[in-house]
Amino acid sequence: MPIDWETVPPPEPLGEELVELMRELFPIPRSLTGDGVRETLRVLAREVPLEVVETPTGTQVFDWVAPREWKLRGAWIEGPDGERIVDVADSPLHVLGYSTPVDAVVSLEEVRDHVFTHEDPDLVPYRTSYWTEQWGFCMSRRRLESLEPGGYHVVVDAELADGSLTSGELTLEGERESEFLLSTYVCHPALANDNLSGIVVLWALARTLARQRLEHTYRLLWSPGTLGPLAWLARNLETLDRVQNGLVVSCVGDPGPLRYKRSRRGDAPVDRAAAHVLGREPDSIVGDWQPTGGDERQYCSPGFDLPVGTLSRTPHGLFPEYHSSADDLSFVRPEALAASYRAALEIVNVVETNASFRNLSPYGEPQLGRRGLYQSVPDGTNPELAYLWLLNLSDGRHDLLAIAERSGLPFDALREAAATLERHDLLERLG
Repeated sequence: MPIDWETVPPPEPLGEELVELMRELFPIPRSLTGDGVRETLRVLAREVPLEVVETPTGTQVFDWVAPREWKLRGAWIEGPDGERIVDVADSPLHVLGYSTPVDAVVSLEEVRDHVFTHEDPDLVPYRTSYWTEQWGFCMSRRRLESLEPGGYHVVVDAELADGSLTSGELTLEGERESEFLLSTYVCHPALANDNLSGIVVLWALARTLARQRLEHTYRLLWSPGTLGPLAWLARNLETLDRVQNGLVVSCVGDPGPLRYKRSRRGDAPVDRAAAHVLGREPDSIVGDWQPTGGDERQYCSPGFDLPVGTLSRTPHGLFPEYHSSADDLSFVRPEALAASYRAALEIVNVVETNASFRNLSPYGEPQLGRRGLYQSVPDGTNPELAYLWLLNLSDGRHDLLAIAERSGLPFDALREAAATLERHDLLERLG
């Protein structure tokens, strides 16, 4: 069924609403596991009825194992004079993600061995150590180089203990069992574009889709990167054949142009729909599959080969602010968030409403004039062009999207024209 665009919020208020939601979520200390993820999901669940799913520590997830849960209570470094050099209370970026506990007085040389810096001397990097046990901090290189020799009190008040990996899931039932998967990751702290932008855009999509009559069933997933999708795949092995389309949403708030990365298959309906939608956006980019990037790598691994593409603006690692304190709320744009949401919704709309037709009057062109379908005085809309393309290519082998691709006409214009021709008994919907 087509999206009811009357239920879609206008771009300007939506963009501002999403920025406000990001402001609320930004200080929450997220990680691969832990209460930061749970608190983030609780905020989203105020308007989107997602289900929280826990994967216990030690659960085998293909070649991976669900890790211990990291519980951080505080982390700081005090200088020889008692001044706090860095404090995680000021920013979650100041501690190495998954740092092991420490409470010791160490030399400046040892501090330097455990501090991570960014190539830009004024930025604090985002670093993690999920699979190697070590303690550590992050700070600007300029601040580190200003420290004087002496004893430094380093404290990471944390524990690694059995717990679980936390994800949020929402299923919106459609008329069919065929599924459209929408996914984003929730494990990054204090990074606005990467990836609070994906979290809030997926939240807005969920809110809109919940108000629609849907042809397909939609599965929405907010989960920690890599392990979250793998855990979801492991839980749903018996029904993965229902996933006919999918979209990972990430890094969608920066000023860069819209970008789509095709699925591993390359020609899935979602790939074709995204190419059509973005092809009508100035400066947008549609790229081929690559086995690098984000969670699409898991969905598109050869054992699953799900048709999951990626919607972004400037992808991971290609903007200077990536994984640093510069990826703050000032970096994202409300208009970019709203436009990313709209593009994703238009991709969904194309997949929802694509269909094939058969011309019921295939021997020569039918007379449009006597059916009131020919403009004797053109008004500039030229619907006859859509009628002619539809009548010529509606042979059961070309769906609406194929006709849009070949004709260059907007998909929605063809869909509306097809409905008109169907009412006049000139087209018959197949399937």
